[in-house]
Amino acid sequence: MMLGDKVSADDAEKMGMVYKVFPDDIFEQETLKIVTTIANMPTLGLAYTKQALNLSLQNNFETQLLLEDELQRKAASTEDYNEGINSFLDKRKPIFTGK
Repeated sequence: MMLGDKVSADDAEKMGMVYKVFPDDIFEQETLKIVTTIANMPTLGLAYTKQALNLSLQNNFETQLLLEDELQRKAASTEDYNEGINSFLDKRKPIFTGK
């Protein structure tokens, strides 16, 4: 970033700078798949993950582990958590509600 070196899309993917690289002709189709996947995930779980990730930049290791423990407990008390378990046991797709 400091030197402003150009990075190809493939190199950016290899370095983890971007999640995935697609050719132009399938870009929209493939990104829609990713968006759809995320849209069908448990929103509270995603929010807790984002919170943990954001706070990891300022927390020490012990504090981060405590936070993640707290967030896991919160996630386990949601309706979406129960839906995830039940849908797995019932061998069906989950229907998450954000609760």
